[in-house]
Parts: sequence; structure tokens; C-alpha cells
Amino acid sequence: MKSYIDGLLLNLKRANPGQEVFIQASTEILYSLIPLLKRDERYVKNKILERILAPERTMMFRVVYMSDGGEPCVHTGYRIEFNSALGPYKGGLRFHPSVNLGVLKFLGFEQIFKNSLTGLNIGGAKGGANFDTKGKSDGEIMRFCQAFMLELHRLISSNTDVPAGDIGVGGREIGYMYGAYKKLTRRFDGALTGKGLSWGGSLARTEATGYGSVYFANEMLATRGDSLHGKICTISGAGNVAIYTAEKLYQMQAKPVTVSDSTGFIYDAEGIDVALLKKLKEQLRVGLCEYIKERPNAKFIPVSAYPAGRNGVWSVPCDAAFPSATQNELNLQDVKTLYANGCRMVCEGANMPSTLEAIDFMLAQKDFLFGPAKAANAGGVATSGLEMAQNAQMASWSFEEVDSKLREIMRHIFRTSYETSKEFGAEGNLVLGSNIAGFRRVADAMLDQGLV
Repeated sequence: MKSYIDGLLLNLKRANPGQEVFIQASTEILYSLIPLLKRDERYVKNKILERILAPERTMMFRVVYMSDGGEPCVHTGYRIEFNSALGPYKGGLRFHPSVNLGVLKFLGFEQIFKNSLTGLNIGGAKGGANFDTKGKSDGEIMRFCQAFMLELHRLISSNTDVPAGDIGVGGREIGYMYGAYKKLTRRFDGALTGKGLSWGGSLARTEATGYGSVYFANEMLATRGDSLHGKICTISGAGNVAIYTAEKLYQMQAKPVTVSDSTGFIYDAEGIDVALLKKLKEQLRVGLCEYIKERPNAKFIPVSAYPAGRNGVWSVPCDAAFPSATQNELNLQDVKTLYANGCRMVCEGANMPSTLEAIDFMLAQKDFLFGPAKAANAGGVATSGLEMAQNAQMASWSFEEVDSKLREIMRHIFRTSYETSKEFGAEGNLVLGSNIAGFRRVADAMLDQGLV
């Protein structure tokens, strides 16, 4: 079976040159499926792997808007509708200069299995553009979002494809895009999630990915008779995921001591001031260097102080780490440093933040817990699914009701992943458990639906 996977990956590399992160995500998932493929020959016989590796639909389009200075600006927009076996395509939109076809294929492929694990009836997709919201005026961002929606509106609706936000796409951007969608289609439906609370959004959606990651971490610790109570935690990132990971950690009686952005990281031994962090990142939209002006006992360590190829956040001693920024931010050297400094758990809040070598190291340590992203950071898309349900009912649930449903979904994801790892003789290996559980649900639906 390994030779079969080797051959698939070789063909995938040939067909997708330069798409390293997509190849990385495919490699991690495919090899972990070997125990299932050996047990059930239907998946190989019916070419399920070959089919699931190919997006059902890939769109690229030009996006042109006018800058405040009257200059036309040109970007490339994308929407990759990867798999609809379980329901409407569902996955975020990312606006960032790093966006390209390979990055979005990686994210869309991961989204298939993440969405499957939630137990909701949603497929996998991803999209975005190589547009940077940083340094742009509200007017420029509005005009870009409107130009982007001129093409995207042809693809989306409440029961075909339902995008959400991601890096660079928050409530402001969703609002601008939804306004354009409504104007172009003459429809007011649940075609986007992450909407404003007064016009169809869901309470707890902003907090969901961070909260869900912490809920998942606590479930992992519970298998060893432990909890987050009293744990010192490091977090990377300073966006929604990081902010609300920190907030929920406090609620679970843990103490987050770091956050980071593109300029450097904050180490606050007294505990990250979440209110100040929200002010800097959600209101003022400034760098973390401003944090120490109001918290003089904290330290700001600029990126230039890091050793080459390292992330300084992971040099801070801790009990648990929550990588919540971007892909491949936690490498083998970083995780070895974490382990040497006493860390015994990594719970991924970002999409694929750990390299394959780092994951192999963590899985090899018997006293270490590792929560892979497709399971641990599924809270965001789960709550997007709950927003879709509220829109369909024309209802609005309380924060407590949504948060309770979110916690139960994260508990379900953990139990499903853990029980699947036991089923295949690798108890506690949540990479294997989540990959097999997520794949099996989608693959069985594909078999039921025939060659489509």
C-alpha cells in the first residue's frame, strides 16, 4: 500500500509543480490512511484517493479596483470548490500577498476533512486573492471587495457554496462583499458567513476558532486525568484565533503569556492583557510593539532578534503551546526547544502550522499530546455551519447557546478522532484518527453517489 501512496504523490507533484504546501498536506493525510486502505479495498478500487485529490472546480479571475490615488490596481482572485459529497462547499476567503493556487489548494483540501469531522453537512472549499488589506483605506478595501464579488457572486449561494472569512477577511470585508452580493443577485440569503450580528450573523462566530481550540486541548488533557487549570501557555499570532484562544484560556484558569505578529512577539509573564490586545488589533490595527507602552513589565522581541529559520515565541518555557498564526510556523528545532523547556502539548489553532518533521517528533514522544489543525481548529467552520442553520430558520441563537453547541461539536470531534485512533491500533494518535475519520465519512458519501 505504501508503494501505491508513493505513486500517487509522485503523480501529484508532477501535476502540481511548485505547490509545496498542497503536496505537504496531501503527504500527511495519505500516509495516515494506509491502515484504512488495507482494511477496505473499496477506496482503492474506486479511485477515491485520485478523485478526492482533484478539486471539483477551480476558478481564477482578475480583480481590478481603483486606489484612492486614482490608479488601477490588478490582483488575482480564486475560488477552489474541492468536494461537495457532504453538502454545499464551505471554506474561507483569504486576502494576503502570499495567496496563490498552491496555498488555496492546501487549505481547500484540508477543509474537506475538517468539515467532515464536525458532523455537519458541508463540503470543502477555499478562496481569496493576493491582496493585502494592510495599509489600505476603508474606501480601497470596499472597492476591492466589490470588484472581487463581481466574479464570486456567480459561484455562491446559501445551498451551493458558502464562503466565510480567513486571514485578511474579517467583519468589515464580509460586510462589503455581502453588500455587493445582495446588489448583484437581488437575494438576501446565507451566501456568506461571518456577517454582522444585525443582519444574519451568529454570536460567538468571531470567538469560535480560538474557543474551539482550547476546548479541544482540554479534551486531550482529560484523557490523562489533567486539565488546563494552572497551565502556562504560549500562543503565536495576534488575530481572532490568538485573541480568543487567550480569552478562553483565562476562562479555563490557564495563563497565556505570548502573542505575535509580523513584527515580533510579546512575552508578558503576568499574562497577556486580552483587552489591550483587542484594542491594538481590532480597533487601532497597530503592531504589537505598542503593547509595552501600556504594559511596561512585558517584553517585545522583534523579528530581527530571532535566529534564522526560528520563531522566537517557541523559546518561551510553557506547559502548552497554541500555534495560531500561519502554516509551517513550528519546525523541528522549535518543537525540540518547546519539549526541552517542559512543554507537553501542542494544539494547532492555525491551518497546518507544524512541519511534517515537527509532527513526527511530537507523535514519537509518549508523554506528549498533539492536536492536529483539522480537528483542533474546526470550531470556526463549525460555528459558520451553525450560522447557516440560523439563517435557514431565520432565527438568532444566544451566545451561550452557540457556545454550548460549539463545545459539544469540539467534544464530538475529539471523541471521533480518539476512538478512530483506538480502532486502528494507534490510541492517542489524533493525526491518524482525525484523518481516517474525516476521510471515511467523505469517501463513503462519494461511493454512494457514484462517479460524479
